[in-house]
Amino acid sequence: MPPSRPVLPTDPRAGTPSRRTLLATAAAFGLMPETGLAQGSSSEKPPAAPNPAAPDAAVSAPALPAAPGKVRLRPEPAAETPIWCFDGKTLPPLVRIKLGQPVRLKIENRTDKPLSLHWHGVRNVNAMDGVGGVTQASIQPGADFLYQFTPPDAGTYLIRPLVVGGASEPSGRGLAGMLIVEEVNPPLVDADVGLVMQDWRLEDDASLMPFGQPLFAATNGRLGNLVTVNGKPVPDTFEARPGARVRLRLGNACNARGTRLRFEGVKVYVAAVDGQPTDTFEPLRATLPFPPGTRYDLMVDLPEQEGATCSIIALVGQGLTLATVTTKGAKITDTRLPIGPIGENKRLPAEIKLQNALRRDVVITGGAFVPKAAKDTGKDAPKDKPAPEPVYTGDPQKIWSVNGTSAGTGLPPIFTVKRGQVVVLALRNETAFPQALHLHGHCFRLLHPLDDGWEPYWLDTFQLLEGRTARIGFLADNPGRWLISATVLERFDTGLWTLFEVT
Repeated sequence: MPPSRPVLPTDPRAGTPSRRTLLATAAAFGLMPETGLAQGSSSEKPPAAPNPAAPDAAVSAPALPAAPGKVRLRPEPAAETPIWCFDGKTLPPLVRIKLGQPVRLKIENRTDKPLSLHWHGVRNVNAMDGVGGVTQASIQPGADFLYQFTPPDAGTYLIRPLVVGGASEPSGRGLAGMLIVEEVNPPLVDADVGLVMQDWRLEDDASLMPFGQPLFAATNGRLGNLVTVNGKPVPDTFEARPGARVRLRLGNACNARGTRLRFEGVKVYVAAVDGQPTDTFEPLRATLPFPPGTRYDLMVDLPEQEGATCSIIALVGQGLTLATVTTKGAKITDTRLPIGPIGENKRLPAEIKLQNALRRDVVITGGAFVPKAAKDTGKDAPKDKPAPEPVYTGDPQKIWSVNGTSAGTGLPPIFTVKRGQVVVLALRNETAFPQALHLHGHCFRLLHPLDDGWEPYWLDTFQLLEGRTARIGFLADNPGRWLISATVLERFDTGLWTLFEVT
């Protein structure tokens, strides 16, 4: 029997099988999303790239309506929670294609708010990046929009709503998904599984707490009090055969909650970060940082004995178990090589030459603060007395700023570069809160303090602690206007983003 489902605290500090065999094993895990939108199997010939000028292009594309629905997030007698979902199904869709195949989906907006979908991490063509109010007009209620693009890289990506001034509500109501672009020759595994983490801010009657609360936006964002994985309240339990090799794709689609992940009962190897392959490594102390927008591809060999249990735990409060796998059945005896790298992405540069880089500062300010009197009182207060609460008294629509400007529709770029130019950004967080940031359309390296190297993996999302400066380097090789944006969506809605242009 699975353990009882705990109420989640809102403390911000918590901080050579065939395809048939693969799919059957994944189904045995209980982790194949019901809303999986298969874009063709590995045995199929990749379809030809779509012709945007074709008159029936929108008609022939699969429709994915976004509409109100209901899901049971708390046990009876609590009522079902009214949410928004895709295609009438409450599990987040998992779109799976092969590298070289196109994504073609017609999003139909059946909600009462404007929508657009950001393909988080895809080095997309600019018009398909999915930022309503910047790269496209928002999809108005009753309208639709055809997303069609061919991802240039294999990897694991998120699908998140992103509308200027209106991203947090559709996300907080449940709209999210995962895009998996399989390699042409993927590593041999017994199961390839995607897990999307979300959280929900519920009232006592299981309804959603109202949106648009300025103090949430000015502090840690809309931290939920219940977590789901693939649309189901955690923890969830699964079974798999002893000795199975699993590729586990984790994505954080929470509105605001960042955490660290710990792995128990199994040795985990990181094979890709933010969709891009890396030299395989074991997480330090078996934990990984997991801010909103982050993705990991993990390779795992399950224990060979029957009855072993492996767990993924979010370090929230006393620890929140997201999922457990118990080994059951006949041991898998296939001979296989040790876990190793999944192969480099040759579409990314082998090195970034920093000598002639364009260098710019990006300074983040704003948010709530603790009044000085409260700080002074707090120093001498009893240890059991609650910490003073932060306050915000400014414009509720312009809470955050980047380089002195609170972003909105019509924002000009903070810099313009020619295609092929190397860019180094010094990102400085002058707020009282950690900031999870995402670079659109590109991948970057996190640089060492003296420009004498970089971390050995590519990123598109990372967390910058309060009072800190970090420098990132990237090759600006994708034309268009691209955002640098907060992945905590209440902050995005209230000004925490900026953009640059590649010509």
